[in-house]
Amino acid sequence: MVNSRFDLHDRVVIITGAGAGIGKVYAAELARAGARVVVADIEQEAANAVAEVINGNGGKAVAARADVTSESHMAHMADVAMHAFGRIDALVNNAALMSTLARRPWHEIPVDEWDRVMQVNLRGMFLACRAVYPQMKKQQSGSIVNISSSRVFEGTPNRLHYTTSKAGVVGFTRALAREVGPDSIRVNCIAPGLTLSETQVKSSKPEYLAETAKGRAIARPQMPDDLIGTLMYLVSDASVYLTGQTINVDGGKAMH
Repeated sequence: MVNSRFDLHDRVVIITGAGAGIGKVYAAELARAGARVVVADIEQEAANAVAEVINGNGGKAVAARADVTSESHMAHMADVAMHAFGRIDALVNNAALMSTLARRPWHEIPVDEWDRVMQVNLRGMFLACRAVYPQMKKQQSGSIVNISSSRVFEGTPNRLHYTTSKAGVVGFTRALAREVGPDSIRVNCIAPGLTLSETQVKSSKPEYLAETAKGRAIARPQMPDDLIGTLMYLVSDASVYLTGQTINVDGGKAMH
């Protein structure tokens, strides 16, 4: 028998950027654990495809077209969750600009690209949280999981805008946890190492990916499945008294 603290059965979880990459894996695995999933993605067809696979495998999922930089899209995303499932138990802020960004010195980053990264990676998270907050407050419960990056702890070069935005995710997590704690809403953060998701593999040179295991205590490449246990813990009641924290999941490369 599963300890009830870890039971995700019928828990309603919204995942942004769930149409591809790690978000797609998050959606499939949480649904497999019994959660009801809102697959939110800027690409409607991709979101539909993921939801269809989940439902075809006996899970429960709905799709929502969701540009995280749009306040109206985020409101629609929350409405989809409420219409389909009647509550919102968790939000996973996974959507981000990363794999399409060229790796280059900081002084060669175009200003408009810098602004776009901040718009998606920080404004988007802010708007998503704003959209689900009224319902979580009404319920007096909820878990928000923000996705940062181990780059923040390593100071990884050549995508300065991305690293900076992910450092902002950590600060956002800590401050928001203070503000919504009185509503029994918890806010935590996962910082993955470089993960061999489908989008990362497509956007990176093989020799670069081959180097990723170096320096890790667990000396192998990181896969999307390596993040699932931590996410399930943060979404479940097993973490009911944990908030404002960042859990670094990178095989022991950066330790803090």
